[in-house]
Amino acid sequence: MSESQGSEGTTQRLPVIERTADQDQLDRSASAAAYGPPPALTGEGGGEHRFWSARKVPAGITAVLLLLVAGIFLYDIAAVRAHRPAMHWRRELARQLAQRPLDDTWVLVGAGVAAALGLWLILLAVTPGLRTVLPMRRTHPDVRAGLHRDAAATVLRDRAMEVAGVQSVRVRASRAKADVRAISHFRELDDVRADLDVTLTEAIRGLGLARPPALSVHVARTTRKKG
Repeated sequence: MSESQGSEGTTQRLPVIERTADQDQLDRSASAAAYGPPPALTGEGGGEHRFWSARKVPAGITAVLLLLVAGIFLYDIAAVRAHRPAMHWRRELARQLAQRPLDDTWVLVGAGVAAALGLWLILLAVTPGLRTVLPMRRTHPDVRAGLHRDAAATVLRDRAMEVAGVQSVRVRASRAKADVRAISHFRELDDVRADLDVTLTEAIRGLGLARPPALSVHVARTTRKKG
């Protein structure tokens, strides 16, 4: 993939290198540190909110169920108006509701299910969703951009592989934190971690995110399994 680095807009193809975990064993000599997000630039951060999800599947299911229920009730009401008997299930439901007390087990279960579904729909209506898309800084008032968390993790992993002494890297990116775990096969661990700190801080800034995630770096040495 291509990555934009710095403010000059140059691009560079970066290697993607992976190594299976069962090939190496971490020793006890490890260096780890947690950092806050990079200092914000002028006019950066705080103003962009998450993208709203269309939630087509829940909306479609709800619309279909409401359409079916409304159609059945409309047909039954029209049949009663035409002097035909109401459907058996509606007569039985009305009888059960009239006879059962409010503290009946089935009444409480039905009310609980209806309340849970209602709360779920309200939660979907008031929350934006799309947690995997990170909002980017707005450079034009009419354009909004977002970066997928997997793409951000790939960029950080590729930049980390450029640091001398890094053998393999695993990156997990979320909205609030970028967790980087690197394996080093030469150089001092503290030196590798310090270089990763500088490189990844610059890389996070280069992503152009509205709210840069905090950086957590862990560097460990590998030793070959004996026997």
